[in-house]
Amino acid sequence: MTVDLLRFTTAGSVDDGKSTLIGRLLYDSKLVYDDQLAHVAEASRRRGGDGTLDLALLTDGLRAEREQGITIDVAYRYFATDGSASGGPGRRFIIADVPGHKQYTRNMVTGASTADLSIVLLDARRGAVEQSRRHAYISALLGIPHLVVAVNKMDLVDWDETAFRDIVSEFGEFAERLPVSGLTFIPISALHGDNVVARSAHMPWYDGTTLLAHLETVEVAYDHPDETAARFPVQWVIRPGGAAAPAGGSSNGHRASAPASDYRGYAGQMASGALAVGDEVVVLPGGRTTTIAGIDTYDGPLAQVIAPLSVTLRLTDDLDVSRGDLISRPADAPTVAREVEATLCWMADRPLRAGDRLLCKHNSRTVKAIVIDLIDRIDVDTLQRQTGVESLGLNDIGHIRLRTSTPLAFDAYRDNRATGSFILIDEATNGTVAGGMIEGPSEPLGAANH
Repeated sequence: MTVDLLRFTTAGSVDDGKSTLIGRLLYDSKLVYDDQLAHVAEASRRRGGDGTLDLALLTDGLRAEREQGITIDVAYRYFATDGSASGGPGRRFIIADVPGHKQYTRNMVTGASTADLSIVLLDARRGAVEQSRRHAYISALLGIPHLVVAVNKMDLVDWDETAFRDIVSEFGEFAERLPVSGLTFIPISALHGDNVVARSAHMPWYDGTTLLAHLETVEVAYDHPDETAARFPVQWVIRPGGAAAPAGGSSNGHRASAPASDYRGYAGQMASGALAVGDEVVVLPGGRTTTIAGIDTYDGPLAQVIAPLSVTLRLTDDLDVSRGDLISRPADAPTVAREVEATLCWMADRPLRAGDRLLCKHNSRTVKAIVIDLIDRIDVDTLQRQTGVESLGLNDIGHIRLRTSTPLAFDAYRDNRATGSFILIDEATNGTVAGGMIEGPSEPLGAANH
């Protein structure tokens, strides 16, 4: 099933023109309001420009970003097109403009985690640098299926086809080893608008689509909820005497179909798949089975819930269910284990070492965890695994073995982003220090594993 919404991210090294590209997309698509243009024109004039608009100011919203000329935080932009660039029906877009500086790789991981397509910008004069390869590799790790390599600043190499082809050859060899299903190269000039929304008269040798036309037509398939495994992480238990459900409704604003005095519901957001009243379900990690007695919402009961709706489930049996448990169907239940192997992006200044103790937040469950082994570290230039490492430093990517204090119910990240990802938290500072993608269990527990 395809949809008319595309989430994409822009990534690359510092000064490759990410913010300018997004500004150009919005400006040439006539999606910038007059007051925004006036503000950007005034800001461009104050910065001593030559009278042209500094389109990067449309996305570099923080004062520190404007002063330093770099993107620091993730900037989200929303826009829609009518299809005039591609001759199609148009599309809605959510853009995450992520930082290019290595210091802010953690922000890049955050912004790209929900994207369907990643645009990696390369400076035509420099080609692929370390941070460009790092962002492409992280995009692939995050399961983003489509990668667009936009070779920017073609005006600074006199629109030279050979310069473009050399970059295609060099970066293409690197990208072939990445797990992406679609790889597209487009020569552009974000500053002048060539091949961004309109075709460039300066590059007649390029016979591909413009960037916007590609974004409007690229096929991003989503599995139907009935075709994916049902996953419902419990966020809150609603019951009389605790988080009491008042007469005629529940404590979280969901209108109940059971009397308040007897009410016991489990609130959360459907992470994937679908569940219906009467379905047999298993509550993990405990492994007890029951059936769904009701599905409550603010607007009244439902017969079925599909991702990503937030609802309150009622179960037929009075089981011991708490925050962090996961409800699924028994036939396609996730793995339950205390030890997992995962790919980790380390985001803290202090290094990670085997034996470090942290908090692991996986869906709605937060548990104590210990790093029992550093398996290897990835060299982002060669994609080779370096074994025998003693630590992971800031922005390093590696494979680890993690043991948690209580079992987790999870899927491999490649199968389910929602239940295959986690973050690690420093107990002392409460700061997020790593993002992880589960590859699988290293020590299965009991019959619930398969």
